[in-house]
Amino acid sequence: MSTHWLKPYMPRSLYVRAALILVLPVIVLLLVVGIAFLQKHLEDVTSQMTRTVSREVNLVTGVMDETETQQQALAAVRPDLAALDMKVRFLDINEEPEIGRRRWYDFLAPQVESELRARLPDLMAVALPSSQEARLFLSTHLGVLQLSFDRRRLSPAAPHQLIVTMVFFAIIMTSISFFYMRNQLRPITRLAKAAQAFGRGRIVPYAPGGAVEVRAAGNAFLDMRSRIERQMEQRTLMLSGVSHDLRTPLTRLKLGLSMLPEEEAAPLQQDVIEMQSLLDAFLDFSRGVAESAPEEVEPEVFLNQIVDDAKRAGYSAELICAEGQGTVTLRPTAIRRAVENLIGNAVRYGNKADVSLTLNPNSLRIRVEDDGPGIPPEQRTEAVKPFTRLDPARNQNQGSGVGLGLAIVADIARAHGGTLRLAESERLGGLCADIIIGR
Repeated sequence: MSTHWLKPYMPRSLYVRAALILVLPVIVLLLVVGIAFLQKHLEDVTSQMTRTVSREVNLVTGVMDETETQQQALAAVRPDLAALDMKVRFLDINEEPEIGRRRWYDFLAPQVESELRARLPDLMAVALPSSQEARLFLSTHLGVLQLSFDRRRLSPAAPHQLIVTMVFFAIIMTSISFFYMRNQLRPITRLAKAAQAFGRGRIVPYAPGGAVEVRAAGNAFLDMRSRIERQMEQRTLMLSGVSHDLRTPLTRLKLGLSMLPEEEAAPLQQDVIEMQSLLDAFLDFSRGVAESAPEEVEPEVFLNQIVDDAKRAGYSAELICAEGQGTVTLRPTAIRRAVENLIGNAVRYGNKADVSLTLNPNSLRIRVEDDGPGIPPEQRTEAVKPFTRLDPARNQNQGSGVGLGLAIVADIARAHGGTLRLAESERLGGLCADIIIGR
């Protein structure tokens, strides 16, 4: 049987789910035991006790039916009252029955009253004000009769104490279970925070702890983090080394071409420039976020600096909107490189770049829009892959690249635990690139 319909109603937090696993059985047990005890024991015993008292009351009223005055009635039932441990008196003509307020936790009182009314046709009212006394008011041919006797003759004494005791110890045991459960879940929470921080490009101190399974998961996480760090370092060293070693022959080529006639050297100079651009792109891609340490940054001030630098470089860029205040932990050099790449692409394939910022408690969004030809939806997934060029979609006459611009941006966004999303700009009609980073 499928249980997918339960998922929307289940809590997401592991702590809440564990608490539910602890509390739900306790509540069910209390309900089952309480209902079974009330129905199978208390109600049956109360019914038997009430039936006995009803027979005794009928005995007293039966004796009174044979008398003509109240004094004769009281005298006739006096021997029976001593044996039954009851007290009787007749109310005055203008005297009202004193009912009193029933105790709120006396959950057997309704059953007692119902049983008495069913077995005593002349019963006018029942007073159960305390656990010590019960008063019955009956209509007789001599007037209203008040019968008083011990409340414990109608039902078990203090039945609520069992329920209170059960609830009390259930709360105590559940509290102790919560305490130990919190200690067991704390290592899992620490592991989750360390993994989340690493996914966003930060290394936080972490030492495995807790149960054996949690320690095994923590050690596996540390091994994985070390392997990823080594892989990133090796990639950076390899690409940087290759790019650096190729600069020397390129420099020699430039010197050799400078000695040739200008009309012969021009095509070759263009090839050398493209090779130099390719090497620079390799270096940017290899560095990624390696050269930048996480810092607390004010996004609006930071983006204003990037846009001002782009303007000084001759780009038509503008920060058109900045929503939200606060700081975000970012790698400034890496984010600067990503935003500059988006601005460069925007002005290369369009006429201007509009930058906007949205900061809320959950995420940071940096948006760059242009008025260029954009990228078709079916090619956007390919556009963020390394060494992918979409020249038919992005006007090649406006410039050329090596297919690493958007790949670098996507790599930097992923290193911050975020993502790069491409869409069509509703304002300008070109490409809309969003860098979205969780806080």
